[in-house]
Amino acid sequence: MKSHSVTAYGEALTETTNDTPAPQGSEVLVRVSHCGVCHSDVHFHDGHFDLGGGNKLDLTKKPMPFTLGHEIEGIVEAIGPDVTGVKVGERRVVYPWIGCGDCAMCNRDDEHLCNGRALGVNLPGGFSTHCLVPHERYCIDCDGIAEGLASTYMCSGITAYSALKYFKPISPDEDVLIVGLGGVGMMAVQFALAMFERPPLVADIDENKLQAALGAGAARAYNPKDPEALKQLLKDTNGGVPAAADFVGAEGSLNFANGAIRKGGEVRIVGLFGGGFASPIPLFPLRGISIAGSMTGSLDDTIEMMELVKAGKINPIPVEQRGMEEASRTLDDLREGRILGRVVLTP
Repeated sequence: MKSHSVTAYGEALTETTNDTPAPQGSEVLVRVSHCGVCHSDVHFHDGHFDLGGGNKLDLTKKPMPFTLGHEIEGIVEAIGPDVTGVKVGERRVVYPWIGCGDCAMCNRDDEHLCNGRALGVNLPGGFSTHCLVPHERYCIDCDGIAEGLASTYMCSGITAYSALKYFKPISPDEDVLIVGLGGVGMMAVQFALAMFERPPLVADIDENKLQAALGAGAARAYNPKDPEALKQLLKDTNGGVPAAADFVGAEGSLNFANGAIRKGGEVRIVGLFGGGFASPIPLFPLRGISIAGSMTGSLDDTIEMMELVKAGKINPIPVEQRGMEEASRTLDDLREGRILGRVVLTP
């Protein structure tokens, strides 16, 4: 088994070689055919999240070397003796947000909030020729979905879908706002087109991404670098939107999303770019607003989402395939905002 692994935080990945694991019990060994590269991989590669004010959340407790990659697609190569629903040779995508299996979050079916055994986060991931999946239930059928594209739904897809699904009900005559048009934000545009009566509004500081989103079906686009953008959005929406999803998670993006919602509106923060946010506390009750976090989604949500995709209701985002040896360059490109859509690595 060959992997491209973190051996020093922030440094180029190193090719490592290990014995290919043999699945036990209900485990499944997947030969990786594609693995998407997510912006959270950049944070895990750097070894921290930016908490603002010079503070960082330390992510450097993992034993080295460590293999990133949580958008995993491949062919089942071997199965444990207790596996009954997955067969060798089948093409599957892998739900990576796996909990410890023995905590309050896991017991209430919120294992994606536990992430104790998340692939590419706490267990070795898909920047590799093989990935060992802890249980067969995490190997999801993806027949009918283009190779490579299917992998992106395991993070970009479920993260976008879950954030939008749990908005409070949206009136048919109101708009939702998507802030940030990276891989997850562009995926959210496609889900919004299928889930709401009206096409979404979008915001980003990159004009190329704004044009791409408009071409993909967004109704109107706003660049927060334009000092008149927020004023124009409030005018266009007669006072603001009922819901906004921030797929950047930076101070500027959250301020724009917060300014764009009407009284009684909500913001869901999805992105992990980092920084701080401050607001006068009385404005929360006076405006009747809510600001909440949204992290990936449950296994049930993922299976539900995949049925929507297989039904042909979600248009594909742009996907660029690169060799696994380009993993380090891809992480650097993500850092610098040079990627439109998603890059998927192939061993």
